[in-house]
Amino acid sequence: RDRVSTQSTWGHQFQSKKMLAKSTKTLFKTLSLARNFSSEQSVNRPVSTVTLLPGDGIGPEITEAVLQIFAELKVPIEWEFHQIGKTVQTEEGDLISVDTINSIQRNKFALKGPFTTPIGKGFRSLNVTLRKKLKLYANLRPAVTIEGVPCLYNNVNCVTIRENTEGEYSGLEHRVVPGVVENLKIISKKACTDIAVYAFEYARKMNRKKVIACHKAGVMRLGDGLFLDTCRSIAKEYPDIHFEDEQVDTVCMKLAQNPSQFDVMVMPNLYGDIVSDLCSGLVGGLGLTGSGNIGENCSVYEAVHGSAPDIAGKNMANPTALILSSCLMLDHMALSSYSDRIRGAVYDVIKEGKYTTRDIGGKSGTNDYLKAIIGRL
Repeated sequence: RDRVSTQSTWGHQFQSKKMLAKSTKTLFKTLSLARNFSSEQSVNRPVSTVTLLPGDGIGPEITEAVLQIFAELKVPIEWEFHQIGKTVQTEEGDLISVDTINSIQRNKFALKGPFTTPIGKGFRSLNVTLRKKLKLYANLRPAVTIEGVPCLYNNVNCVTIRENTEGEYSGLEHRVVPGVVENLKIISKKACTDIAVYAFEYARKMNRKKVIACHKAGVMRLGDGLFLDTCRSIAKEYPDIHFEDEQVDTVCMKLAQNPSQFDVMVMPNLYGDIVSDLCSGLVGGLGLTGSGNIGENCSVYEAVHGSAPDIAGKNMANPTALILSSCLMLDHMALSSYSDRIRGAVYDVIKEGKYTTRDIGGKSGTNDYLKAIIGRL
């Protein structure tokens, strides 16, 4: 584990093929460890430490892109690097060590690249483990139309807020008899209250005008009924925010017809998983949307797309999702003066279309796309 400042002098130029040919450790060694903080910056902006999990496949490449952008802007952040193991680290079958969990809890913020959970008995999902261990109760996923990205709609600007710990993803399932499996959907008053309050507080802070609770209370009258009743109760405390509720299948239909009518949507776990990916598809895909997992004491921001091992090291990866996730993190850290500049540079480069990656219709590689963003900065 090394700590590297984003305000460091870079000793080597990043080259994705060489970095991927070696281990993820090589990524850390290519960074200069010299700390050249100017006295003015050190006095005016205290440096915060953020836990960094580069990930698998294209993870180190897109993580490197974020590091270079932060270095260019001299964002007052120091990175604490951690790697996820390929073997079980705990008795519960987790691939995430106690040391990594403690780091995130201590630093309060983490940035995570994509990971692949090995297939086989004894392994638990990395994302589920993080959410459970760190009590990350809310998933935040904005979806915004980016000019220059080919897609069906040009007016999408909505946010999916998903309860992150319960529902069908509680992990409580068993075989009743051969051929019959029971999966328990857990809905608690506390979790419903926490996610509803977060949705309305987010809407108010971000000057959003409407919150829609998505549910299936017409069928699951007790479970989703509790969620809906809680949202309705919390909504009364926010008279400045317009509140509606819709069945989740109706929401999906209306999103496909006219997504511009949606603002902030709040929903239980499984629905949020589906609807947030749907909204990402409306704006060009998972590679263009940032994401954050919010807890009471710490938060983990991540790229939600896969690790894409088939293109790792080929200078083809699009780092936009992780860059935008890092911007969400900076917003949370009250460093929006940096996140606004980064978003602006990303949007300008995509709008121009000269140095975009192949997945969004361009012909450039990761390195040229990154250089264009830094040039805009």
